[in-house]
Amino acid sequence: MTDLVNLESQILSDIAAAGDEAALEAVRVAALGKKGSISALLSTLGKMSPDERKTQGAAINLAKDTVTQALTARRDILKSASLDARLASETIDVTLPLREAPAEAGRIHPLSQVMDELTTIFADMGFSIAEGPDIETDDYNFTKLNFPEGHPAREMHDTFFFNPKQDGSRMLLRTHTSPVQVRYMENHEPPLKIISSGRVYRVDSDATHSPMFHQVEGLWVDEEISFANLKGVVQDFLQRFFERDDLQVRFRPSFFPFTEPSAEMDMSWNGGWLEIGGCGMVHPNVLKHVNIDSEKYLGFAFGLGVERLAMLRYGVNDLRLFYESDLRFLKQFN
Repeated sequence: MTDLVNLESQILSDIAAAGDEAALEAVRVAALGKKGSISALLSTLGKMSPDERKTQGAAINLAKDTVTQALTARRDILKSASLDARLASETIDVTLPLREAPAEAGRIHPLSQVMDELTTIFADMGFSIAEGPDIETDDYNFTKLNFPEGHPAREMHDTFFFNPKQDGSRMLLRTHTSPVQVRYMENHEPPLKIISSGRVYRVDSDATHSPMFHQVEGLWVDEEISFANLKGVVQDFLQRFFERDDLQVRFRPSFFPFTEPSAEMDMSWNGGWLEIGGCGMVHPNVLKHVNIDSEKYLGFAFGLGVERLAMLRYGVNDLRLFYESDLRFLKQFN
């Protein structure tokens, strides 16, 4: 009986010393498993006399019950400690600021913001939006816009041409969005009041020029259109875009093949004048190319550089910043 007391005491000591559930399970197997120490004692009961079985059986079963209860109690303690440790390791401090989600970190590009705003302003002024392909024919990009053969703008130093086709013709990257106006006039009857905006391409690159940039061009064709209408539209747009009622526009004589008369547009800026684009009355030859009666209808057209507007709007002094994909730069724009 002394051996049973010592065995029970040793098992209870091992249970108390078990540091985790794996160690506790090892103690249980050693005591109550198929070949455990207490299980071995129980297996000897069949060889005992009835009186011995009655006395020792009760003692062995009592020891077994005591060990089982101790195992259960210790297992509950270890499970609780394990849960506490896990909760402590996985705790989230809800008082800390959340990491910015990718969708929140994104920004609309400043050029896209300007494009959206200027199309909204022109739409409020009654202009429809027209679009056309970036890859154009020589006919739409030059000929129907009254560019004569041999004009400098047709040369390689200004225009990105594709390789010649078998018939000798060459496609090109449009050098302005004016071909959109030609395509629109071919398929619509006057009166016409549209703007076309998008990417254009020229062989040029420096702090104020890019081989790919954006333009917005306006066209208004009707029976009673004058240069005064042109000035009013341009000035109204610029005052809305820059939110300055005191902003003024002036026009200087110039030359463009597709307008006559033609002018360069300047706007008042920081006490001086700043060139912002070109304009003029649509040349009669352009109207004839799209089968519009130039004796009955007049029109004006104007073109503005979107990058130039964005640079002035946001105080950017190098156009190339818009194309460097520098997050430090782009995150400044909401």
